[in-house]
Amino acid sequence: MKRDNIGIGVIGAGRIGTLRARLAAKHPSVRYLAISDKDPARAKALAEQAGADRHTGSNEDVINDPKVTAVIVSTPEQEHTLPILQALKLGKPVLVEKPIGFSLSDADKILETLRQTKGDLRVGYSRRYKECFLRAKEQMLHGRLGKVVGGTARVYNSRAQAFAILKRDPHATPVLDVLTYYVDLMCWFLEGNRPVEVVARGQHGIFKEAGFGAHDVTWAIVTFADGAVINLGVSYALPAKYPTLGQSDRVELLGTEGTMIIDDDHMDHLLFSEKGIPHAYVPDHAVNMAFLGSNTAGDWAVGDFWGPLGNETRAWLDSLATGAPTVHTTPQQARINLETTIAIERAVASGQSVRLPLQSED
Repeated sequence: MKRDNIGIGVIGAGRIGTLRARLAAKHPSVRYLAISDKDPARAKALAEQAGADRHTGSNEDVINDPKVTAVIVSTPEQEHTLPILQALKLGKPVLVEKPIGFSLSDADKILETLRQTKGDLRVGYSRRYKECFLRAKEQMLHGRLGKVVGGTARVYNSRAQAFAILKRDPHATPVLDVLTYYVDLMCWFLEGNRPVEVVARGQHGIFKEAGFGAHDVTWAIVTFADGAVINLGVSYALPAKYPTLGQSDRVELLGTEGTMIIDDDHMDHLLFSEKGIPHAYVPDHAVNMAFLGSNTAGDWAVGDFWGPLGNETRAWLDSLATGAPTVHTTPQQARINLETTIAIERAVASGQSVRLPLQSED
């Protein structure tokens, strides 16, 4: 059934909430838009920018608003659980930023509420909506690689962005906040399979000297249920002026009947400017050389927002309007992503292999 009277509540007026709100405001089926943030001035500023119908400092008021029929949760990661539970109990579909949370107990609380309410929750792992990875998934659906026996995914960025993330939330380490995208991608490509063991090593240095517990470099070997072995790596400690504006990554899949290599480093589109190029994620930070297209969410161009987060948001809104299926990460998969990244950090800390699944009390 097609609907053209959708009301969207955006909970959290930060960078991603701002993008989602502005995209929702332009969708033809969205007739009502409300913004909330713990900082009322921030909510007001975004409401004015997006042309929202309402703004407030109370998340609960927006979630309870009878004109709001679906909710986008864009709060800091540690504050995801409460607004998700409130919206689900009211029967309102939810799109929440990844990760689903930073604790398995919170994830399980959300899953139990979903079971009780028969609600609708999707988790924003926007790499799924980048065109190169959508193309890759299409090849996997056709079985053109045969049985996947191994693969690798690694992602790089600069310490400028890492420090911005860690200052916002010290728990949002490069593994839990970024490598989780590539855990999700690999689980999506190997759908029906799941991680069962993790071995990992990390290297302390720059972040530890700055007072954070995150590792500068982390490499992991993740074994899946059918024996496939996937290497995952992340470093967000490259020099502050490194040209990446979001993520530079490479993904490879090795199968019995083929191989697929996805070069997403963005070195194919370079810009050098004496005037400096602003970093979308880090305020007051600019680089002289940039890998265009590396901004994780996407880019503003010719008056509109293009890229993974734009694709993902529009697909969710389209689904609300038409009932069409989407490839958004399910909450069940989001829990697997969370426990796998937790296992990677535990394997680094202990020097021992970690078996999956982890239990909630872990």
